[in-house]
Amino acid sequence: MAVTESVTEGTFGGAHAAHEGILRRQSARESRARTYARALPIVPVRARGLTIEGADGRRYLDCLSGAGTLALGHNHPVVLEAIRKVLDSGAPLSVLDLATPVKDAFTTELFRTLPPGLADRARVQFCGPAGTDAVEAAFKLVRAATGRTGILAFTGAYHGMTTGALAASGGAGDVRVARLPYPQDYRCPFGVGGPRGAELAARWTETVLDDPKSGVPLPAGMILEPVQGEGGVIPAPDDWLRRMRRLTADRSIPLIADEIQTGVGRTGAFWAVEHSGVVPDVMVLSKAIGGSLPLAVVVYRDDLDVWEPGAHAGTFRGNQLAMAAGTATLAHVRENALAERAGLLGSRMLTQLRGLQDDFACVGDVRGRGLMIGLELVDPEGEDLTVVAEGRAKEAKEVTGAKEAAGDAEARGAGDAVAARGGAVSECECEWDGEARPRPRPAAPELASAVQRACLERGLIVELGGRHAGVVRLLPPLTITDEQAAAVLDRLADAVAAVARDPAAHGARPRRPEGRKEPAD
Repeated sequence: MAVTESVTEGTFGGAHAAHEGILRRQSARESRARTYARALPIVPVRARGLTIEGADGRRYLDCLSGAGTLALGHNHPVVLEAIRKVLDSGAPLSVLDLATPVKDAFTTELFRTLPPGLADRARVQFCGPAGTDAVEAAFKLVRAATGRTGILAFTGAYHGMTTGALAASGGAGDVRVARLPYPQDYRCPFGVGGPRGAELAARWTETVLDDPKSGVPLPAGMILEPVQGEGGVIPAPDDWLRRMRRLTADRSIPLIADEIQTGVGRTGAFWAVEHSGVVPDVMVLSKAIGGSLPLAVVVYRDDLDVWEPGAHAGTFRGNQLAMAAGTATLAHVRENALAERAGLLGSRMLTQLRGLQDDFACVGDVRGRGLMIGLELVDPEGEDLTVVAEGRAKEAKEVTGAKEAAGDAEARGAGDAVAARGGAVSECECEWDGEARPRPRPAAPELASAVQRACLERGLIVELGGRHAGVVRLLPPLTITDEQAAAVLDRLADAVAAVARDPAAHGARPRRPEGRKEPAD
C-alpha cells in the first residue's frame, strides 16, 4: 500500500501504523551514518511553503528547509512551473556540460545577481551535484592558478564531507590546511570579543602569512564562510572580512567565499559578502541555487581560468531540472526583494528571541544574520569562570603585595604564578576594554537536543549546530509570513520554557561535574 494512500484512507491508526513501519524499516536497512532521521523521526509525505505533513497526519513548521536548500520553501509554484515546463518540452534532462537554452537562462540569471566587480569578469564551472563538489573544484582551481598547494581555513568551518572539504572544515586535519581563528563575540578565542577580538584574529592571520618561521608557506587560497552555519551561526564581522580581503589581495592569495548556505538572500543580502562590500575571487555555490534540486557551481575571476579541458568534470553537472528550478528561484528572490525582507524579518525575530536570554539562564546567546538564526544553550549551573579568575587574581595580588613589602622575591614569583593561572586573562581584558568580560558557561548539547525534541512535539522542525552541537538553528524559507514567524517564535519559546523547567522530562540528563564518571551499571 502506498504511503499517500494509507494517509488518506481516513483512520488515524492506519496512518500511524504506516508511519511507524516506514521508520522501522529505515532503521533496519539504512546506514548508521544517517543524521537528521535520528533527531527528527518523521515521515514527510506532502509539503508546501513552510509546512510539512507527515505520514501520521501531523503538520510541522519546517525551519530546517533542507539545511537551507529551500529558499522559497517546499513546492513553490514558480519552481513547480519551471520544472513542468522542462518536462513537457521534451528537452533532455541530463546533458553533461553541453550548452542548452535552460543552462543559458540559468547562467544569465546567476550572473545578474553576482556582486559588482565579479559579474563582469566571471567564469562559471558546473560541478557535481553537491556543495562539497564545488569546494573540491575551487581548491583544484586555485592550486592550478597559483602553482601552490596549501589552503587557509578557519576554526569552526564546515565546507563538506569529501576529503579536501573535510580537511578545510573544523575538526578535520590535513597537512595542506592551516587553521586560523574565526572571530566571534560569545566564545572569542582571545577572551575579549567585539572589535578587539576581531582585530586580534586578523593580526594572527597576518602574522601567519608574513612570519617566515610560522611554518605556513604562501597558500594557494583562503576559504571562509561569511556566516558560519554548522559552526554555530556566527556572522563574520564586516571589518574583519574586509581585512581578510586586503590581506589576501596584497599577497596574491585567491579568496574563496563559501556561500553554499548563506547565498540567495538568506542573510539579508543576495550574497552574504555584500554586507561588507567584499568581492571575492572565487565563490562556491550550491543548496538554494538549485531551487530544491541538486546543483553546485564555482564562480571565479577570469584570470584564474587556467584549467585544461577535462581538468574538472562531473557526470551530473548538466542537471536541467535543477537549472530550471534554480533560475526560477534566483529570479523570484531578486524580483520580489526577498533578501531585503529576510534582513528585516530576521532582525525582528532576533530582537524577540533575545528576550529568552533574560528569562532563561540556559539560553547563553542569540545571534544570526537575516533568516539564519541560532540560540546557544548552556549549562545554567555552570561555573562562572570570570568570577573565579578575578578571585584568583585578587588572591595573587594580596600574596604578592604582602611579600613585596617583606622583600620576598620568591613569594612574589609564586603570587605571579597564581595570577597567571586564574587572573591573567581577566586583567588583559580590563586593559583592553575597561571591564572584565564574562566568560560563557559551558555548552549544553543535551539541553539543545531536548529543545529540538520539545519543538518537534509542538510541530516545529529545527536544526542543531555549533562546536558542541549546542546551538538550536532556524533556517526558515525566505517566503515565511509574519504570522508564520510569530508561530515559530511562540513554539520555540514554549519549548525552551518547558526544557528549562524540567530538563529531565525532556530527556536531558543533569550535567556531571568535570572528571566524574557515570556510575557502573
